[in-house]
This record gives sequence, C-alpha cells and structure tokens, in this order.
Amino acid sequence: MSDCGSRAVSVIGFIGSVFSPWYAWSGRKDPENHVCINVATYGPGGRFTMTDRGRSALRQSPRRFEVGPSSMTWKAGQLVIDINEMSGPPVIARVRGQIRVTPSALTRVELPLTPSGTHIWRPFGPVSDIEVDLEAKGWQWRGHGYFDANFGTRALEQDFAYWTWGRFPAKGGATCFYDATRLDGSELGAGFHFDTDGNGTAIALPEKHRFRRSLWAVHRETRGDDDARPRQVMNMLDAPFYSRSMVKTRLEGEDCIGVHEALDLRRFRSPLLKPMLALRVPRRSNWRFGL
Repeated sequence: MSDCGSRAVSVIGFIGSVFSPWYAWSGRKDPENHVCINVATYGPGGRFTMTDRGRSALRQSPRRFEVGPSSMTWKAGQLVIDINEMSGPPVIARVRGQIRVTPSALTRVELPLTPSGTHIWRPFGPVSDIEVDLEAKGWQWRGHGYFDANFGTRALEQDFAYWTWGRFPAKGGATCFYDATRLDGSELGAGFHFDTDGNGTAIALPEKHRFRRSLWAVHRETRGDDDARPRQVMNMLDAPFYSRSMVKTRLEGEDCIGVHEALDLRRFRSPLLKPMLALRVPRRSNWRFGL
C-alpha cells in the first residue's frame, strides 16, 4: 500500500497456479507446467496480469525465481521483483518495471492451516517497506510492504469452504489474522502481531465483525475491537469467488488500514467459473528464454 493510501500492488509467484483454470483442467498433476507471476496494480490506471505458462518458462535457484520475462530475486536483504507482463481484458497493456520489498527482519513463524499440514502459511516479512517503480504515470511510490508464502499439497477447495486473511500495520509493526472454515466443519482462527525485529507473537483474537459484501456478494468479515466497524476503503480485486480490498478496522484502540482477502471456495468449485477465469488467465505453454 502506498503511504498516501491511493495505490497498492500485489505480486504472487505460483508453481502450480492454484486459481488457473488450465491447471485445474490438467488434473493438477504437473505444477511446474503451470507457473505464473501474477501482478495486479490498484488505483488510477490499475491493471491485472496473470499468464499461465508452461515448464519451459520456469527457472529456479536458491535466490531467484523466473517465470518467462518476469522474476523475483533475493538480493542483499531485499526481494527485487522485475516485471514485464501484459494485462488482461478489459484493458490490454504492458506492465513493466521494478518493485523492491525490504523486510525489517525475517520471522520464524510457520502456521499449519490444516491438522495434517496439507496447507502452510509462512509470513517471511510481515513488516516491510516497498518501493514501486513502474513504467506508468503515477506508479512511482513508497509504502507499507508485506512478504509471505503459502505451501500446499492439496487443492484449496479440497480442504476449505471459506477463509479470510488480513494484514494491518499496527502498534509499531503489523497484525495478521487468518480465519477459515474447513470442509469438515472445523474452524481455524489465528492472530499474530509482528514487531520490526521479526518477532511474531500469537495474540488473543478480537471479535469477528461482518462488513459489506463485495460487488460479487462475497461474504466478508474481519477482526477488531468490540466497537470496531470495519469498512472497505478501496476495492482492489473483485471476482465471483474472491475479494481483495483495503479495509479499515480498529485494533487495541488504534484505527488501522490494511489489506483484507475473502475467499469462497464453495463458489470456486463450480465448473461454470473455469471458462470465465480463462478469459482473464491466458495460457502460454511454449514460452522460451532468449527468444
């Protein structure tokens, strides 16, 4: 999120692109043949890019992850993201430039999201600075950053019905919440506060509060003080099964604005969604380096 609160960006690297219809149609048996660096920019002139690429577009090393023309490199304590992608409809345009994410420290927190450990959340740098330098007017800014990873050995919709996640700059660091309803009916509720030294502390969970549904009527809730009245302050990404937005809540008497996600996996299981997603997620199976 930019310091002024008017712009934001998200970048996700996928091996096994979990929201790709092409990966689902393939039977999800070969994750390295469905890779992606998904870039979305939010605010004036925002764009969405998500190209599902084949294994020929993948290069990996301990410090570098490349998918086609874009890459993520760990360099001198920074995550350096070089972007060269095309956005999808309704506005097809080049999205190119560099993003630098600098964690204040790296954490040791790792949270299994299921008892069997089929899904794991790893918040590497929940308190970070971000510098954005893209080739577009107004897309040079600094702000609050965040760097995490999720690992899984099963499809999300095999284990979950619904989840929400939120990260809020608060009390000299950041507070994160993970809440989920699993398919077996059990519930996950977790909250952590991270300081600038990378220390993560599990916290007592404040109350859940519902707030207005997304444009696609995805149910949304987040946590906050008893008197909190969460509300969306910026719509970031809206899909029939997914909402990402900038949300204001109140934590320990402090008003906080952070990024919130809600994911309805009952909707995502619908086969009717896959053709719709294919319009936003093109498949490029034969990309080659050096061409």
